[in-house]
Amino acid sequence: MQIVDVDREGGPPGPAGPRLRPPHHRVDRRAVAWWRTRLLLAAAVPVAVLGVLGAFIGPARFWLLAVAAGVAAAGLAAGTGLPRWYYRVHRWEVTDDAVYVRTGYFWVDSRIAPMSRIQTVDTERGPLQRVFGLAAVTVTTASAKGALRIEALDHEEAAELAEQLALATQKTPGDAT
Repeated sequence: MQIVDVDREGGPPGPAGPRLRPPHHRVDRRAVAWWRTRLLLAAAVPVAVLGVLGAFIGPARFWLLAVAAGVAAAGLAAGTGLPRWYYRVHRWEVTDDAVYVRTGYFWVDSRIAPMSRIQTVDTERGPLQRVFGLAAVTVTTASAKGALRIEALDHEEAAELAEQLALATQKTPGDAT
């Protein structure tokens, strides 16, 4: 497999053999704005509901508006910091042998799907993704863990990647089970 590399210091692999290097590609830069918008919208809905309830329920007004303010503050904090963090940790790569996706910082999720195990390749563009010109590619395998998902790609890059993967899996021997 081509996803191995030298150790962090640039020397040859250690006694345990070659190590898996981080995937090379980042998601599209517009992903930061897309993630920020999703987080802010997710916070705005409960804030609006709590605000309306606070306006109509006089005895609970203070508590409802206080909770709304807390949710708004948490949503703003998450919308400010998390998208940049997500951008730093989301990586993906496709080689002749496999698809490799890594996400997370505290709980790192590294997933590798050999080409011979790929069953389907799908692209997805939701309404908000379209606004930002982004798409996601989902690679389904016979794994119990589920599909690999490469989010926040430029929509043209996602279409090309899906086509490349479809062609590569046709050429790869194996029964994808």
